[in-house]
Amino acid sequence: MSVNDPYAALRFKEFNIFLLVRFAMVFAWSMQFIVIEWQVYSMTKDPLSLGIIGLMEVIPAVGMALFAGHIVDQKEKRNLLMKCIFGFSVISFGLFILSLPSVLETYETKVILYSIYALVFLGGLVRAFLGPTIFSLIALIVPKKIYPNAATWSSTTWQLASVLGPALAGFSISLIGVHWSMCVIFGFSLLALIALFNISKKPILNPKIGEPVFQSLKEGLSFVFKTRAILGALTLDMIAVLFGGAVALLPIFAQDILHVGSEGFGVLRAAPAVGAALTMLGSTRFPLHKNAGKKLLLAVFGFGICMIVFGLSTYFWLSVIALFVSGAVDGVSMIIRQTILQLKTPDNMRGRVASVNSMFVGSSNELGAFESGVTAKLMGTVTAVVFGGTMTLLTVGITAFVSPGFRKLDLQKDVEDHEK
Repeated sequence: MSVNDPYAALRFKEFNIFLLVRFAMVFAWSMQFIVIEWQVYSMTKDPLSLGIIGLMEVIPAVGMALFAGHIVDQKEKRNLLMKCIFGFSVISFGLFILSLPSVLETYETKVILYSIYALVFLGGLVRAFLGPTIFSLIALIVPKKIYPNAATWSSTTWQLASVLGPALAGFSISLIGVHWSMCVIFGFSLLALIALFNISKKPILNPKIGEPVFQSLKEGLSFVFKTRAILGALTLDMIAVLFGGAVALLPIFAQDILHVGSEGFGVLRAAPAVGAALTMLGSTRFPLHKNAGKKLLLAVFGFGICMIVFGLSTYFWLSVIALFVSGAVDGVSMIIRQTILQLKTPDNMRGRVASVNSMFVGSSNELGAFESGVTAKLMGTVTAVVFGGTMTLLTVGITAFVSPGFRKLDLQKDVEDHEK
């Protein structure tokens, strides 16, 4: 098997099962987030309520992230992932119950709203463990020499699920309503749980089992902050996503600005992921290792431009194109970041490094949702999106100026070393 084979990782049966599990979970999670956003905004008509959804998830996700990374490095990964998926299934079933017509008629809007926030908060706890566990499990399924190829396929699967989840959410809300949409989400979580039984238990590669928690956390943080390539990629993506998170405001654009309803909302929500998925599929044949630093900076700059165009647009298809291109350049950013993490992280620290990644990047989506909700409340929706895109451009400019080493980052040698 050639390491240059674009399908190298797919030659391993367990990796294909892993991709199915990841697809089902990301599909369910992204669809659930969209259904919740739609339901909450329909109930409140308040942009701040959309920001609160993000805040409720990010508080536990960030608060537990480092501790979760320590646990992941100490525990067997397959069984830990099963527990995460089971937890998500319980939460999605709870949201299914809350969306029952009889429940909506019986309880006050405030009670339903706070119950949704509570379940989203519990989802944040699950998410703190889910990301590091998945990241660590990949390295135990495929040989080290094809990590970059596996990372690309894993990211592509994530994006494909992110395409279909939001798209189906918009159409299913229109066709079968919020309640039965939640039932579909619950079904996909069960599919992921059943598929995971076909992956065997994996060895624990950490030689420091039983290491004190605070010593373990300190070691993980120290590694990230000393590794300039990782720190630079995480910081750039975090700030860009934090200020460029217009996606959280899409229910407002769909309902009040573009007037396209739930079907149009589904198209808008899926457009970025379609662009990213196409980028990732292309990257399996045209790798992004060479001049990775410059490519990452250009990708994030392009993302900021797209956010400004989207914010100013009053035409539905121009908005769709802007979101599509934003997803395409964001796909470049994601592939480069994941490749940096896979190549430069030792096996015994994958859980902790992935947790720091979730604090920097993963949770910045929810913080970005909160920031967008607050700025939309204060400035107005359009101004908030344009402001976020402008801040993204400033971030790229500052990073390029103060970190010439990151600008010159090239991963070609690291890839060649892993292929030997």
